Amino acid sequence: MTTKTLKDLFIHSLSDIYSAEKQMTKSLPRMARASTSSGLRSAFEQHLEETQGQIERIDQIVETTGIKLKRIKCVAMEGLVEEGQEQIDEIVKGPVLDTALIAAAQKVEHYEIASYGSLIALAKQLGETAAVKLLGDTLKEEKATDEKLSLLAEEKVAAEALGK
Repeated sequence: MTTKTLKDLFIHSLSDIYSAEKQMTKSLPRMARASTSSGLRSAFEQHLEETQGQIERIDQIVETTGIKLKRIKCVAMEGLVEEGQEQIDEIVKGPVLDTALIAAAQKVEHYEIASYGSLIALAKQLGETAAVKLLGDTLKEEKATDEKLSLLAEEKVAAEALGK
């Protein structure tokens, strides 16, 4: 299907972030297992629960708007997940890997923040007020996760990586 209208773009973008979130439900448990910091492991586990709720919100949007998602794979997320997996495979388990995992997770969060921000703008233009609220709730969670990851990096994990 060719993207010709804002609604087409909204459907494509929603389908893309749906794929991205589904990929994260597989990646977050691997990141949690690879981490040696209990705080980081806990953050990944909590974000997995949030991600499942975010997928449910997308399902609600689909239901309330009557749109049909496209079966596509988010190649941007696929690349980010692959990059994180490479770090898990190549870096010795410990504080340096924990720091790399935080950086990888923040790249994901920034991608998601940009995606949800764009989706909210499209939903507003299309008059999809229920979608705006649901997407806004998810955007708040993504920003909070990014903030939490920044605090973890600055406080505990970075200090451990420097041997302090």
